[in-house]
Amino acid sequence: MGMNLKKILSLPVVSTDLPGNTKEEILENLVDILAEAGKIEDRKAALRCVLEREEKMSTGIQEGVAIPHGKTDTLDELVACVALKKEGVDFKALDGKPSTIFILTLSPLNRTGPHVQFLAEISRLLNDRTKRERLLQAESREEMLDLLTSR
Repeated sequence: MGMNLKKILSLPVVSTDLPGNTKEEILENLVDILAEAGKIEDRKAALRCVLEREEKMSTGIQEGVAIPHGKTDTLDELVACVALKKEGVDFKALDGKPSTIFILTLSPLNRTGPHVQFLAEISRLLNDRTKRERLLQAESREEMLDLLTSR
């Protein structure tokens, strides 16, 4: 039994068209989605922890997926957003391919459980090539959310 993504993902935190052409711009815009959705109060702290994590090792995994994440003491619970950049951006991914699907997750410093569960659930979902392709073809946030949260 995985984590229920419906509890974490909602329309304000999904985007079909993420602006930005560099890794930094992408990360800033992902953090902005969470800030604008009212999910984080301290944008600076959120961005800092994500950038610090990214410096240690790129969170661009493979097949166009990147899962930037960070931990901050400014949060009480895990928050996440999902955004598409259909033309792709060089995110220094492990397989050298541009990243097109971004999942940013931020979690409280002192709790690892939800973070690990969320990453496992998202990874399971995005390991499916058909799911990835359908996600990238989504034309609305509603369609994206449905793809991400339907079993």
